[in-house]
Amino acid sequence: MDPRTFVVDGGTSGLGLEVARLLAADHRVMILGNVPEEVSRARDELGCDGIVCDMSRSEQVRDALAETTARYGSIDGLAHCAAMWAGGKLEEISPETIRRAIEVNVLGTAYLLHEALVVLREQGYGNIVYVSALATDVPRPGIPLYRATKSFGTSLVESLAEAQGTNSIKVMEIHPGPMPTRLQERVGAEFLDTIFAEPGQVAAEVVRLLLLRADDLYVSGQRVLRADGRW
Repeated sequence: MDPRTFVVDGGTSGLGLEVARLLAADHRVMILGNVPEEVSRARDELGCDGIVCDMSRSEQVRDALAETTARYGSIDGLAHCAAMWAGGKLEEISPETIRRAIEVNVLGTAYLLHEALVVLREQGYGNIVYVSALATDVPRPGIPLYRATKSFGTSLVESLAEAQGTNSIKVMEIHPGPMPTRLQERVGAEFLDTIFAEPGQVAAEVVRLLLLRADDLYVSGQRVLRADGRW
């Protein structure tokens, strides 16, 4: 297998870390994360490259992808795994949390996909996999803000997939159910689900999509579900 270059946003923990781990065995991997210590630790653990990047800052996203292409010449695929958890009733969520969730899950997604598509369109090929959530398909009480912000990404990805007009650039999404990751822990929330998929199980599906070749079946716009057995 010829080594290729992949960017994994949110690659310092949870699903993103497992995606990067699977790819790093045979490919060049650039992980993005917003905490310097976490980027350094994941980079050392996996033996890959890493850049500190706050995805809610468009200039940092642009510079991170530019540095990756300058270092490796191209980007074969990007996995967008980073997100901010925002659980609870809307009326009980602080304005600061509302703003930050929108900055990360909405603006950050738009910035990252914008910059990735600039690169992929210029080189003429590449794959994008957006990690959405099964909750965007079925309303779930207790997470209205999280669901709304993740639904933005789903809507954007589906429109972008239709707009590419070429099988050489594939824009795809995966809708996993709950996973025991640090998504909730980072904002002080507990992981309460008792039925779930492990990040490593879902990571294998993300990697499968990332590794699709330009002449593989036309799957741009494909929505892959990883349900947890309840919904």
